[in-house]
Amino acid sequence: MKKRHPELLIPASSLEVLKTAVIFGADAVYIGGEAFGLRAKAKNFSRSDMEEGIKFAHEHGVKVYVTANILAHNDDLPGVREYFEELKEMKPDALIIADPAIFDIAGEICPEIERHISTQANNTNYGTYNFWWRLGAKRVVSARELSLEEIKEIRRNIPEEMEIESFVHGAMCISYSGRCLLSNFFTGRDANHGACTHPCRWKYSVMEETRPGEYMPVYENERGTFIFNSKDLCMIEHIPELIDAGIDSLKIEGRMKTALYVATVARTYRRAIDDYQKDPELYRKNMPWYLEQIVGCTYRQFTTGFYFGKPDETSQIYDNNTYAKDYTYLGIIGEEKDGLYRIEQRNKFSVGEQIEIMKPDGTNAEVKVKRILDEDGNEQESAPHPKQVLYVDLGEKADRYDILRRKEIE
Repeated sequence: MKKRHPELLIPASSLEVLKTAVIFGADAVYIGGEAFGLRAKAKNFSRSDMEEGIKFAHEHGVKVYVTANILAHNDDLPGVREYFEELKEMKPDALIIADPAIFDIAGEICPEIERHISTQANNTNYGTYNFWWRLGAKRVVSARELSLEEIKEIRRNIPEEMEIESFVHGAMCISYSGRCLLSNFFTGRDANHGACTHPCRWKYSVMEETRPGEYMPVYENERGTFIFNSKDLCMIEHIPELIDAGIDSLKIEGRMKTALYVATVARTYRRAIDDYQKDPELYRKNMPWYLEQIVGCTYRQFTTGFYFGKPDETSQIYDNNTYAKDYTYLGIIGEEKDGLYRIEQRNKFSVGEQIEIMKPDGTNAEVKVKRILDEDGNEQESAPHPKQVLYVDLGEKADRYDILRRKEIE
């Protein structure tokens, strides 16, 4: 088997987050347009943002994959054709598709763009991989239910040049390969059409029909049990095993996440992959740093998912549905003007406060906020309004696309 240099594939919810992903270490990013992707609640990309994002990524040697992975109904198909005609002009590097009809339309309209098969297509065996390869797919995203041993067996039984993409970090859907019906049942919003309301995070009491009032023996608190609430996947400690299994692309989940989340996960996995490929001993030595960094964004405890066998009750969180949060996202450094940096602030901070500048190279600089000015040059004591454009004096040099964050006191 040839030695593989895995791609680090990072999600982006907006143009701002795409640029963050590129600067903080992505080899490729995946994004959704305003239609035909499975994150209808995400901001998603307008045509102009998508054009700018693809251009920015390509200028930095980073690929862009566009999701078109809904399970289509009849009345979706004409719009898919129009959409792919637009994408043909924008030249993304690949389309991520689940539906065979959409796959066919992409091959007809933009055959020069690679087609990747979404995890939504339930790709659990090498026969399925070979089926898609014969139809023209370059890459298949493995179902999250596969173990590393199963992925190894798939690699042994598919063409060398065919690519395997696998999720390695982020939220785990409770349903088989993301095929959830709960959202549709409870709210009429179809998860397989991009409108999931995440009912797996709600609280439930479970009861067998013929035994009213008799509850299943699950852990619960006084508010009910979060029986469907999975821990987040994290494979930062298992980069060698992922590479050894023959995975070509290490995929981060999170196309509705903030720039702080994306920056944190991207730079940590970038460093871990690079360290391991440089020297496995360096990777082992730096493990405490990776683990310390990876909790710098919101997360829901961690699990290794199905990679080392089927998850058990320790992979679920029964007593709450909240994220742990060690840092608060404040904004992204923009252009400099007279020693002040432009930011569009995301959470409140004040003059005199101690915050951090988070850099792509893995370093963090503690700084004190010296001044805050609004767009009209008026001095402000704090930045209370979300998305307010401000100019801040940090007393230290920062670079464009650095992230500002504040460590939360326990």
